[in-house]
Amino acid sequence: MQASPAAAAAVVRAPACATIRSHGVRVLRSHAYDWLALLLLVAVEVLLNAIEPFHRFVGAGMMADLRYPMKSNTVPVWAVPIIAVIAPMIIFTVVYFQRRNVYDLHHAILGILFSVLITGVLTDAIKDAVGRPRPDFFWRCFPDGIAVYDNVTTGVICNGIASVIKEGQKSFPSGHTSWSFAGLGFLSWYLAGKITIFDRRGHVAKLCIVILPLLVAVMVAVSRVDDYWHHWTDVCTGGILGTVVASVCYLQFFPPPSDEKGFWPHAHFRHITESQDANRTQCATEMSNTDSRPLTDSTTIVVWQDQTRTNTSRTLDAMESGTLHAPSNV
Repeated sequence: MQASPAAAAAVVRAPACATIRSHGVRVLRSHAYDWLALLLLVAVEVLLNAIEPFHRFVGAGMMADLRYPMKSNTVPVWAVPIIAVIAPMIIFTVVYFQRRNVYDLHHAILGILFSVLITGVLTDAIKDAVGRPRPDFFWRCFPDGIAVYDNVTTGVICNGIASVIKEGQKSFPSGHTSWSFAGLGFLSWYLAGKITIFDRRGHVAKLCIVILPLLVAVMVAVSRVDDYWHHWTDVCTGGILGTVVASVCYLQFFPPPSDEKGFWPHAHFRHITESQDANRTQCATEMSNTDSRPLTDSTTIVVWQDQTRTNTSRTLDAMESGTLHAPSNV
């Protein structure tokens, strides 16, 4: 039996839009362990900030590069999550309201959170292990400007505030820089996929859009050197670390922007495949039920009428040949 046009269309019918209302709970449940992993990363990050960093030897001969003045942060600590996380999330939300794809929204948010938290854990772990003094370490160690050194080792004998000295031993790598490149680097990947930057049409304006978040991250990095909170090697290492982690996390959830499917996350295409498979199964079931359906009353009537006409024709032929006699009157 050939499938009807309607049945054939059902096979290729496109899946419904995956919105927060229709698929939000399903998506969250399927990534429950990922969200638990994020909470674990948060706990590790808090622990790394609480422990004491390695106390690297700082001698009198090393102070020439550590006497820069203490300055306040041009980019405050609280501003980094806003720049690197919240601002990109706002862009993800705007894309969702335009495209109505909860897979894209969820994976973008999950991806950028993994990017910044993994980067934060790596950055603070290296900070604590290395214990490199900041360029303004002299003034943290000797707030009154009077240096005191050990007579034997010539090591510093600090008399400053303990929390300030502790922070002064966390120069390498730059946390502001690594976080900025982790969040804004992820955003650059995301925008590259959404505006199809690698469509081979040579639109330089698209390239400018992708580079803009990276430019913001670079300016944050430069401010760390200008404020004398970091050496230039600190910010370079932080930028490389954040960019690498952002790239890995993005490609974990999304195809490369150069891919023909680079617009949506991998989960979106799995959703389409599963929906199409379900449509094919439903169509095959409906066709099978149609083949095994019993004859209807109208069909039975037509068959009975055909049989009646055949019997009547045979009776008339027999009467005309004389082989069948009419019944006698009683």
